[in-house]
Amino acid sequence: MIGVFVTLAPPRLFAQTLSGRGSRSRISIAISVAIVIAAAAVLYHLLHDIELGKVVAALKAQSPWRIVIAGALVVAGYSNLVCYDLFALHAIGKRNIPLRVVAFASFTSYTIGHSLGAATLTCGLVRFRVYSFWQVNLTHIAKIALFTGMTYWLGNIVVLGGAVAYAPQALTAIDHLPAWLNRLAGCAGIFAVICYLGWLAGGRRLIGRDNWQVALPGVHGTLIQIGIGTLDRVLASLSMYMLLPTSPAVGFATVFVVFVMATLIGIVSHAPGSLGVVEAAVLIGLPQYPREDLLAALVTFRVLDFFLPLMLATLMFGMRELRLLARRAQSRRADISLGL
Repeated sequence: MIGVFVTLAPPRLFAQTLSGRGSRSRISIAISVAIVIAAAAVLYHLLHDIELGKVVAALKAQSPWRIVIAGALVVAGYSNLVCYDLFALHAIGKRNIPLRVVAFASFTSYTIGHSLGAATLTCGLVRFRVYSFWQVNLTHIAKIALFTGMTYWLGNIVVLGGAVAYAPQALTAIDHLPAWLNRLAGCAGIFAVICYLGWLAGGRRLIGRDNWQVALPGVHGTLIQIGIGTLDRVLASLSMYMLLPTSPAVGFATVFVVFVMATLIGIVSHAPGSLGVVEAAVLIGLPQYPREDLLAALVTFRVLDFFLPLMLATLMFGMRELRLLARRAQSRRADISLGL
């Protein structure tokens, strides 16, 4: 997936977000706007003189088998989303929810939430709408967001830190920092996770206070979180890698670093679906490919990873709501016929 954004906010802040009373800080808004403007400028600079005919030709020249493989990897990536919610529900003691419900909630909430941009609000609303039938309240939703957020960011820190430590020059194309400094940053990320695991090994760790207190997963649980987040990033990157031209030959480590960094920048931008932001970062980070060929790969990836899942998730959620409305209408008619 392009990315899964979840909040680490406590219940009070989450409730404020849902009721419309909360707002992002001015600094956060300024950063988001700056990233979107910069992405628009980059796209204009790189694509204003592009030949549309070459892009169409590149689209037609793509290998059907590679598209099928990329599609299968996208499906696997979306299937992995259920692990985020399963782990979070297990962590907060909500283990009675059927797997089909968890799978539905995770797919629709992440897909719709990320696609609309205001993921803190939309993802929480969709998830609450589904889970509320299973005695899940806003406090539980906020705790789910905490654990899914931890899973996502732990996975990103580990995979990006390791990949940058191995191939620091791949990040240099985006941040323009010396390779040695990028490698140091990657190692620092890995070291931070190791320190966090060491801290967890010291005993049960609680965060929060008063009615908002959560026990953090232990070392074993955190390693599971890292595994879930890592698999998410690897599957998404592989699907993108399969769509890239076979020539020139670019190693997966380079593509992996650029793609993961691009998705993180897209998340920070809060743009709907990170549209435009991811594309700009990838175009900057992978100058080895002809722009028309790279743009064709990005378009195909967007169709597989964004538009088709969004259409499916919206259809599934809409059909569910229509069924609920039909059941309520039938129940009211039955009550009326009984004189209630």
